[in-house]
Amino acid sequence: MSKVTLPLQELYGTIRDDLTVVERIFDEELFSVLPCVNDLCDRVRGFRGKMLRPALLLFSGKACGRVTRTHHVLAAVVEMVHMATLVHDDVLDEAAVRRCQPTINALSGNVTAVLLGDYLISHAYHLCSSLEDQSASRLISATTNTVCEGELLQNHHRGNPRLGEAEYFEIIRRKTAVLTAACCKLGAFYAGAGPEGVKALEVYGLSTGIAFQIVDDVLDVIGNPDQVGKTLGLDFDHGKATLPAIYCLSHPDSTTARALISALGQGPNMPPDVLRDLLESSGSIDYAVSVARSYVQEAVEQLEILPPNEAKDALIALAEFIIDRRF
Repeated sequence: MSKVTLPLQELYGTIRDDLTVVERIFDEELFSVLPCVNDLCDRVRGFRGKMLRPALLLFSGKACGRVTRTHHVLAAVVEMVHMATLVHDDVLDEAAVRRCQPTINALSGNVTAVLLGDYLISHAYHLCSSLEDQSASRLISATTNTVCEGELLQNHHRGNPRLGEAEYFEIIRRKTAVLTAACCKLGAFYAGAGPEGVKALEVYGLSTGIAFQIVDDVLDVIGNPDQVGKTLGLDFDHGKATLPAIYCLSHPDSTTARALISALGQGPNMPPDVLRDLLESSGSIDYAVSVARSYVQEAVEQLEILPPNEAKDALIALAEFIIDRRF
């Protein structure tokens, strides 16, 4: 994996004011008269991290025309949906760290974390319903349904050493990529783009979302916890066969594959450094990164329909950042 050449915050320069508005809407929507709820929401604000989904929505709007109040509201909505999935994922994965901070479940227990995730989802829909045009509500609700299906499908295949690439891509398309696709589609649609432009941005978002998840799965194996900012090594510990492992297991006669088959689904028995060495030596990490790179190329090709502008350049740079990122 190559080194990042453009800091994310520099890339966000042209939408910094928009993101400030989004954060204000986010905070105002989650405000509660109950101090205990506000304390939990304060912790969630520390998980904002890359703000990738709001950025994709805003840049898509700018690339296709202009950003409006509707874009700001929808950017806050998609970030709430994303935050809810993170809080719930940390419960499912028994994760202790997120964005270099203790997770909600680590600090307050699984019950509080599940309820807080539900709280975020309910407020996302409440905020979205404030818009006069309800087509966004329908798209976001359908997208959230698909995300849940993806998580259920992944859970169904836990510990399955025969999981193939087709099933893996169906899982990550549903649990990750459909939300980034919805962000870009909403950004283009509410900027007044025509059907071809809306479709191109949707495909761009889907392809970048798939690439993002592949890289996330790679970082779970080879990442530096201090840089990634969350508990690593959980995929294999919980029997989730991701692309590097799937590629390795597709060569069942190899020593590496036999070692993985014996360990998959049996709990955290393999030290992280051993897993990393096995997958790197078998070429599985390089293979996964190459697949992610092909999805980034596909995403960038979708942008050819757009006229030259700074937002288009930012979308290209964001897609390339996905391959280079360390966090």
